Amino acid sequence: MQPRKLSFGLIVRWLAIGVASLWLLAALTLIAAKWIDPPTTAVHLERRMEAWIHGKPYHERYDFVPLSQISPAFQHAVIAAEDARFYQHHGFDWQAMEIAAEGDMDGKRFRGGSTITQQLVKNLFFGTERSYLRKGAEFTLVPVAEFVLGKQRILELYLNEVEWGPGIYGAEAASRTYYGTSARNIDREQGARLAAILPLPLKRRPSRMDHYSAIILERMREMGW
Repeated sequence: MQPRKLSFGLIVRWLAIGVASLWLLAALTLIAAKWIDPPTTAVHLERRMEAWIHGKPYHERYDFVPLSQISPAFQHAVIAAEDARFYQHHGFDWQAMEIAAEGDMDGKRFRGGSTITQQLVKNLFFGTERSYLRKGAEFTLVPVAEFVLGKQRILELYLNEVEWGPGIYGAEAASRTYYGTSARNIDREQGARLAAILPLPLKRRPSRMDHYSAIILERMREMGW
């Protein structure tokens, strides 16, 4: 008796089941994140793996703090820099995406078109990889995050998980590393400088962000902050 051959349709079916299972796991993780602070993220794991592959030491600084322990000026600086319409959109800022696309065509761009919610989903589950598959999965998970978590929890998670330098994750670790103080004590100028390094956290440093921080401070003033 010959062994049964796997049909193409059966392979596709099992692949679909696998993809659906992974999506469900990610959605359940977002639901759990409403109450449980994530101990790590895909970006954390990616950086640790990169250090191991290249035989380099890796020291992670990561202290999760409540949103109430991050100064309003710091919060406002990050929103102004990364997602000015954070409180108006429902996960996607189509206007910002259009502006970012035009900036790509012109060869000039200050920030990408991704919202804070999109960046949070990417950081939690996908790391720094760029692919259409990742974008597609992200597109389906962003509405889940918006619906389940709400704006304040999304902002709290993002500020605590985002990469701020080599091995530096979250507002508290960034504040202590660059300014020797807690995130609750960061003022407008410091917040703008820290926010300015987010697009390229492994290359930029707050002390060299005079131009970008000035743009962010102006945006904050325009937004009433």
